[in-house]
Amino acid sequence: MAGERIGFIGTGIMGKPMVRNLLKAGYGVTVHNRTKSRAQELLSEGATWADSPAEVTNNSDVVITCVPDTPDVKQVLLGENGVIEAARDGLICVDMSTISPAETKQMGAKLATKGVTLVDAPISGGEIGAIEGKLSIMMGGPKDAVEKVRPIMEVMGRAVTHCGPLGSGQMTKLANQV
Repeated sequence: MAGERIGFIGTGIMGKPMVRNLLKAGYGVTVHNRTKSRAQELLSEGATWADSPAEVTNNSDVVITCVPDTPDVKQVLLGENGVIEAARDGLICVDMSTISPAETKQMGAKLATKGVTLVDAPISGGEIGAIEGKLSIMMGGPKDAVEKVRPIMEVMGRAVTHCGPLGSGQMTKLANQV
C-alpha cells in the first residue's frame, strides 16, 4: 500500500476503472466529477468525495485528471475552484486526458508559478484496458516527477513510457493516432 494520497478528477468511462484499480492497490483516493452520481459507485468502494478540484488538491499529494478535452482540463486546472487555487510547492499534477501539446505546455507554465509540476500522460487502450489495468501511458515531464508517479501509473497501465519533456506524451499519442 502506497503512502501518497491521490486526487482523481474525472470519473467517467476511463476514470472510474482507473480509480478502482488505485483503490484495489491500497491508495487513498479523493475524487471529483462534474456529476457526483457518476462517482457514487466509487464512493461506496472507498473513495472520498470532494466538491471541487481545489478541494481534491487540498487532500492530495498527487492530482490526476482524466477529462474529455482541452477546455475541460483548463477549467479543472486553472479555473475557479481549480487545482491552481489550492496549489502548493511540490505538488505533482498528472493529466491523462488527450489534449493539445501546446496548451499542455502553457498550463504547465502557469502551474509552475505556484510550485506545481505538470506531467502529461495520455492513455491508450480503451475502457477494457482501463478495467484490466493494461493501459499504455505516454508520459511527458521532468524525469524526477515522472519517476515519482510511475508506481501510481503502473497500477493503471502495463506500458508506462517517459517520452521526454512536458508535452511529449501528447505528441507521442498524436503520432500513434495518425
